[in-house]
Amino acid sequence: MKKILFASALVLSLLSCKENKSRNAPAVENAVDNAESSVSGSLKSYRKGNMVDQIYHELIKNDQSLKTLDNRIIEINEESSKVLAVYGETLQKSESFYADAYYQAGTIKDSLLKQQLEKEIKISSDNYNQKISKVKELINKVNTNNDHITNLYTAFKIRKTLPEIEKYQNAHPMKTDNLESFIKKQDQLLSELKNIK
Repeated sequence: MKKILFASALVLSLLSCKENKSRNAPAVENAVDNAESSVSGSLKSYRKGNMVDQIYHELIKNDQSLKTLDNRIIEINEESSKVLAVYGETLQKSESFYADAYYQAGTIKDSLLKQQLEKEIKISSDNYNQKISKVKELINKVNTNNDHITNLYTAFKIRKTLPEIEKYQNAHPMKTDNLESFIKKQDQLLSELKNIK
């Protein structure tokens, strides 16, 4: 009998919540005051992703100097990749050769010949490494500069978009009355459930 009363009370409560939900739908819609901000358009079409980049993209649309800066960053990154690829390919081929030469020398059964070959390979490899030490130093500098450019541009974008998200927040203040009203409904249902015997 208690189970039937409990089930009946639960069904009635759920039905009354559904009725109240349809009556209170406008309250949910009005939970946020929707004034326009400079980035409201991009945030309306917000999809999961990088919010900083989405807002910054909106800013770029209306600011030629930001668009120019963004294009320069893209160009320097593309150029950097091309420059490094040319050197990387040559370096990779030489490293692969020395690795293969050591491996093949290791398969030689004549220990004296094997030692002699390994010594010749090491001399050639050391000479090559000495020749390209400046190149490797400059490649490291290019990579370090790439990291600095990326870090500084990321910091710039964050600083540029912080005021925009704050404008959006100020243009969309959230009301508490809808939440308070809903909590009262929850409390009422909790009270009823506690008193069911």
